[in-house]
Amino acid sequence: MKNELSYVMVSPYSIVKSRTGGVIARLLSRLDIELVGAQMIIPDKPFVKEYALLLRKQNVKDDFTMLADYVEEHFISGGRAHRVLILLFQGPDACRKLSEICGALHAENRGIESIRGETIRDTYADLIIDSNDPHKITYFEPAVLTPRNQQEADIDLELFARFLKGKENIVVNMDYPEMAKIERTLVIIKPDNWNFASSRPGTILDMFSRTGMRIVGIKIHEFTEEEALEFYGPVESALIEKLAPAFGGKAVEILEKEFDLSLSIETKNLLSNSLGMEYAERQFQKLIEFMSGIRPGDSEDSKHVMTMILVYEGDGAVEKIREVLGPTDPLKAPGGTVRREFGSNVMINTAHASDSTESFERESLIVKIHENKLRNIIEEHFKQCRG
Repeated sequence: MKNELSYVMVSPYSIVKSRTGGVIARLLSRLDIELVGAQMIIPDKPFVKEYALLLRKQNVKDDFTMLADYVEEHFISGGRAHRVLILLFQGPDACRKLSEICGALHAENRGIESIRGETIRDTYADLIIDSNDPHKITYFEPAVLTPRNQQEADIDLELFARFLKGKENIVVNMDYPEMAKIERTLVIIKPDNWNFASSRPGTILDMFSRTGMRIVGIKIHEFTEEEALEFYGPVESALIEKLAPAFGGKAVEILEKEFDLSLSIETKNLLSNSLGMEYAERQFQKLIEFMSGIRPGDSEDSKHVMTMILVYEGDGAVEKIREVLGPTDPLKAPGGTVRREFGSNVMINTAHASDSTESFERESLIVKIHENKLRNIIEEHFKQCRG
């Protein structure tokens, strides 16, 4: 079956109500297609007008009319454009699978008795009918939008590609009363969360949402070896300093027990400076391999690994995000923190967050946070279709 490229658009209300993590968790845990792109956008009036028009043209049924009305009324309201998240998925029969997991919209399909929480709209959407007039809708919130087939998806994706040209990955649509208190911080959902279909990435986003910080940037990213080395370069010496004596001491303990002897201080130091150092350096290499899929110096033996990178914004963002993240060692992290829940050890600890605004600036440059490949993925899809 031919691979399809389709999208799920998370509505402004779902984002404001911190339902993004729940939506992503449902999509990732129930689908056998790949999340290949993610980008937060701030729609302008031409985009809203054209997207709503496309929805109206796709079908004359009430559900698409409702969606078009919703886009026109809620993507921009009170003179302010709101955040919208685009998630790109690729794989066999992607459009049908996404449509089914997002769920039905039409009133006749959404009686209370039929709602079981199986789809995203069962859980997060609202459709309230006037008790005196079954044809009158008093409130409507779709939670997500997605096309039904590849033809509709292609028309929408073409609009997205045109809109995204020249757009930065970090969005700005908020005026804060005290700008001096506003910080940005970078979060990485690490490769161990993407090994198989799982709700973990979405659950982690859900946990960060309790900080009240706003997501203003998001993208799917594959680290190169060079990026991983530059990103973790500052911790190399600290890692070696911490691990070398510990492993050297373990080697001393094993040798003394095995050979029933007491090693001299000179021998102990030698083991720490030789075996201990080699072990620590190997752990750093494993960290680079874990993040990039490439063992340093061995680019031929590489594998595909994926991360999700987010930028959070708000008052005291750095400290608040790191408090929910937890300390480096998951075993020492308090209950209810991300690393305690999902981390394995100090090397594979599920997520990263900047430890200062200075670190955010440095890390953002390395991962090119202002750039996003979502538009490139769409254009490559069209090239393959035409080729």
